[in-house]
Parts: sequence; C-alpha cells; structure tokens
Amino acid sequence: MQVFLVGGAVRDKLLNYPVIEHDWVVVGATPQQMIRRGFKQVGKDFPVFLHPESHDEYALARTERKSGQGYYGFEVHAEPDVTLEQDLQRRDLTINAIAMSHDGDIIDPYNGQRDIEKRILRHVSPAFNEDPLRVLRVARFAARYAHLGFNIAPETLKLMDSIVASGELQTIAAERVWKETVRAISERSPQVYFETLRTCGALKDWFPELDVLWGIPNPPQWHPEIDTGIHTMMVLEQAAILSHDTVTRFAALCHDLGKGLTPEEELPSHIGHEKSGIPLVEKLCQRLKTPTEYQQLAKIASEYHLHLHKFAELKASTVVKVLERTDAFRKPERFEQFLQVCEADFKGRTGFEKRDYPQAKLMRQTLQLCQKIKPQEFIAKGIQGKKIGEAIHQERINQVRQFMLDNPVAD
Repeated sequence: MQVFLVGGAVRDKLLNYPVIEHDWVVVGATPQQMIRRGFKQVGKDFPVFLHPESHDEYALARTERKSGQGYYGFEVHAEPDVTLEQDLQRRDLTINAIAMSHDGDIIDPYNGQRDIEKRILRHVSPAFNEDPLRVLRVARFAARYAHLGFNIAPETLKLMDSIVASGELQTIAAERVWKETVRAISERSPQVYFETLRTCGALKDWFPELDVLWGIPNPPQWHPEIDTGIHTMMVLEQAAILSHDTVTRFAALCHDLGKGLTPEEELPSHIGHEKSGIPLVEKLCQRLKTPTEYQQLAKIASEYHLHLHKFAELKASTVVKVLERTDAFRKPERFEQFLQVCEADFKGRTGFEKRDYPQAKLMRQTLQLCQKIKPQEFIAKGIQGKKIGEAIHQERINQVRQFMLDNPVAD
C-alpha cells in the first residue's frame, strides 16, 4: 500500500498558494484494508474514505470509463492493480495531475509542473471531453488563477467548445452547476469564470439571462464602456474588491438582467429595467437552485440600485420607502450588502473605478438616524394601534428630510 498527496494541495504548494484541503490517493489497497485501519468509507460511486484523525479524504486509485451521459455516466474501476499514473491520467488538468510522496518526491507524468511554470491550464488527455462538468471546472480555475497570469490552452478550449456543442452541459445537475458557480464567485477574479463560459458558448446553457447582455448598449455619457455585458463583468470585478461575500457578488452579477428585455427601439435607454429584471432573477435562481438569500438580495439590488445612485434627487419619503421596502430595519446586514452592490455598480464603469461613492455613506447614516426612532415615544403620547406605525413612518421622513438638507450631495 502506498499513499500520495494529490490534486489541489500539490498544485498550490508548487504555486506557493494557500492550501485549503489535502486529498490523498491510496495505491495497492482494498476497501477492507482501509476499514481495518480505521478509515470510514463515504464514497457511494467509488471508494473514498475519511482518515480517523485528520478527516482528510483518502481515495483508492481508480480509472474511469465513459458509460453514459452526464457527470455520473462512468464505470469506475478501483482495484489494487490500478497504478498512480493511471489514476492521475483520469484527472482534468495537468496542474491537477501531480502527486507527492511522503518523502516530498514529485510524481508528474503529464508535465503539470511545466504548465505551472508556463501558466497554462491544459487537459491531461482526450478523455477530458467525457465529463461535461470539466467545462465549469476549467472556467473556475481560470477565475482562481487569472491574477497569476494563467490562460487556457487553445486545444483545451476547443474541447470545451465541443462539449458545449454536444449538449452534454445540460445533463449536469443544477446542484453541481451551482456548486461550481458559487466557488467561482468566491475566487479573486470571478468575472473570468463567466467570461470563459461565454467564450466557449456555455453561458447560454445555464445563464441565458446573462448571456444576452453582451451587445446591448448603454448611454455612453453614463457608461463609457457602453456594452452591458462588459459593464456587468466590471461590476462583478468591483464587487470582488469590495466584498468577499458570495451573496453580494452574485447580486452584483444579477443587478442589470432587466436590460436584456429592453426593446431595440428604446436603446440605449433602459427605462424600467430595474423591475423587469426581477422575474429574470427569479428564473435564473430557480434554474440554479440557489439558496434563498442569494435570490432575495439579487432582487433587491435589481429593483433599487438606481434609487441609491440618485440619492441627491430623491424625496425624503422615497429614501424612507427604500429603507422600509428593503427591510433594512430588520435586516441591516443585508442592507449593507445591498449598499456594496450599488457601489460596485457605480464603480464598474470605465473611468469610475477609483471614484468615491458618497451615496452609500449617506444611506447608512439615514438608516442609523431612523433606527433611533422608537415606538415607545409615540405610545407615551397616547398613540395606539396602527397609528403607531404611521407615526414612526412620518417621523422617519421628517428626520431624513432634515438630514438631506444638512448633508447635500452632488448628483
């Protein structure tokens, strides 16, 4: 029995990149031998075990043969006769097909170290096109390592194109697509994930509401970059700078989906795109089966992002309406996420990246001001029932009106 560190841990050690988890391959063992050593079997489709102390994953060396469509359409062979080289050959990219022994020796039969040095994401073998999930995985790795200068090899991109053309991408379970997507959104350059999917034609399969945004113009005086798809990627890039939170980043991605419905004769204006984007957010989230919190913030961002940009033009009553309808008083943390989306939208334009966004600070201050208004002061005046809520609402407007007079902001 031989044990090797494999995959991401080896790759990131060689890149001097933070290692998040350790995966191991066991060569020459049977499931019974692993269990006798105290390992707990967790794999259903192939033998994977958890170490009794570290809880790291230990997988028996295996080979795979395509036997059907989709991510699960494989026959797995995991026997003691499977070699380390055979196990590494089934992996997606050469940079992920490197192993390390306990002594620190590197086993690299598919030249992964060379591709790390050249900053290339390259498939290991033609079997790459047997697993449609690899299109998403490669796009995610492109997002993860873009800042290090990594690019996808042209021949790998061709295989990704062929997978998309085959229609197999649509056989992947929504849960798997979302898992890869939310991991990509958490990376340093999440916009590269979606740009890569668009390059190989995959964006239209799972993100059609996003895919149509490229080629749709915006008014050049507000959007020097003009193209809505480019703007959306710039907003996501800014959101990644402002926040590590994937819910915030996803809402930034979805904030302008309504522009995909603007009639051609109305372009480049997009009147009403804020509300028209809400059903598109719902449709996208249902397709991906996103957690509720992602859909909720994305819908708020779609409907109200322009209100914040136009803070200087708003009536005090409208500011209070935004606070109340976004549920800012009960969920101030989510409202803060919304403010970050709005700031990312403002800065996600050519030439606006370094500009200040005072609207977010002013909106935070109005929320803090209104939070100080308590029902007890109205109850003490003899106000009862629903009139208490009406009195609180009016006092919020009064306080915000005075605040806006005292703190003017240029439009």
